[in-house]
Amino acid sequence: MTTQPPASQPPTLYDAVGGEPAFRRIVARFYELVAVDEILRPVYPEADLAPAEERLRLYLIEHWGGPAAYTQLRGPARLAARHMPFRITRAHRDAWLRAMRIALDEAGLATEHRDRLWGHLETVATNLTTHETPSTLRMR
Repeated sequence: MTTQPPASQPPTLYDAVGGEPAFRRIVARFYELVAVDEILRPVYPEADLAPAEERLRLYLIEHWGGPAAYTQLRGPARLAARHMPFRITRAHRDAWLRAMRIALDEAGLATEHRDRLWGHLETVATNLTTHETPSTLRMR
């Protein structure tokens, strides 16, 4: 009787796209666009976008099967709670998605991987939209 070798795990999306270098390219390009976007830039309270860039990169790497550095640094993702203090409108979401689409399209990923990332990012961006319109109403 011969035994079958254990089925190997399918590669994670993290591995399939080339690991950290791919996510570094995507997120770096995204933040280049954020830095010059008149809708997005005011949403980021830090003068230096590097910490935000690192957080997004680590989140995406971990979410897609890479090292758990985001959780080690920040604890559980809790994205909705982390974004609640910010007034994120549909206009912000749309600008965020435009910049991310450019970053993904320029990253040179296989279509199936790009589409899988895009689907997740679209869902997350919509779920993190906290307000319909920008207003001066105070948040509770």
